[in-house]
Amino acid sequence: MQSPVLVGIAGYGYWGPNLARNFQQLQSAALVAVCDPDEDRRCDLATNYPEAAAYAGFDEMLANERLDAVVIATPARSHHKLAKAGLLAGKHVLIEKPMATSADECRELIELAAAGKLVLMVGHTYLYSEAVRKLFEIIASGDLGEIRYINCQRLNFGLFQKDINVAWDLAPHDLSIILRVMGRMPTTVNCQGGAHVRAGVEAVTNVSLGFDEGAFATVQSSWLEPRKVRQMTFVGTRKMVVYDDLEPHGKLRIHDIRVDCPPRYNSFAEFQYSYHYGECRIPHLEQGEPLKRMCEHFVECVVHGREPETHGGHGLEVVRVLEACGESLSAGGGPVVPGMAG
Repeated sequence: MQSPVLVGIAGYGYWGPNLARNFQQLQSAALVAVCDPDEDRRCDLATNYPEAAAYAGFDEMLANERLDAVVIATPARSHHKLAKAGLLAGKHVLIEKPMATSADECRELIELAAAGKLVLMVGHTYLYSEAVRKLFEIIASGDLGEIRYINCQRLNFGLFQKDINVAWDLAPHDLSIILRVMGRMPTTVNCQGGAHVRAGVEAVTNVSLGFDEGAFATVQSSWLEPRKVRQMTFVGTRKMVVYDDLEPHGKLRIHDIRVDCPPRYNSFAEFQYSYHYGECRIPHLEQGEPLKRMCEHFVECVVHGREPETHGGHGLEVVRVLEACGESLSAGGGPVVPGMAG
């Protein structure tokens, strides 16, 4: 019988407890250590997971020779530093999004993981949800036709971050899905936003992604919305899909709707758009927690030496787009070409 993968988690604040719960429940893994500088959080950890050692510092936890892997669930600015230390210590690493705060930092982590033959995975959790997997299946089947346009809204009131703006906080979810669907990087990125609460930290952003062959995507992110919205619309040449993650049932709705332009006409009077209105179909989705699937996948990759679906290269692509968003914000919303991958 395969020995369980021994996991340590850095950060027991907002997302850390969810990761701790999922790794603890896996038969193929064991939560053996958690670090957090906050004493109250460490006390809570000791109550809920008495078998896991509690540390105040990451270096102290990393010195635990039992660890096979570390999970980074700390503020974004610390991701590169902690992940680098983990890789240099010979540990497999799972990093919550965003992977790092610059493309250069991402590239360094990718190189370190490759040199040490270690698993490096990024926590783009939505890619492990049943709804998004079904969405990929529908698009790959050609049922929608060619993707023309994608519209995304990820809005809520808070949680306000201090070290990154709302695009870096919320947009990685949508960007990870868009890049997987399109199968390529955007050719241009435009971003506008407003720092309405904290100077220098945009609480609202609108991102436009231009792709070759005329495809287009928009991503709206906000911490200043009175309602919570998690919705994406995919418009194809044949059909359209609305993905609403907040729907308890019917997260995906396939609309048999399209508009056709006549191929030839001799006069304005002969020009008529053709509107097609068909049925709306709601595909069946298996129930399951995306975070659990993600944690299981990480452990499987560690055990079998596989490359994760959300590997370091995928995390790098998302960060390249986010860097272009920052450059566009600084340029008043002008178009920016995402930096070349290393």
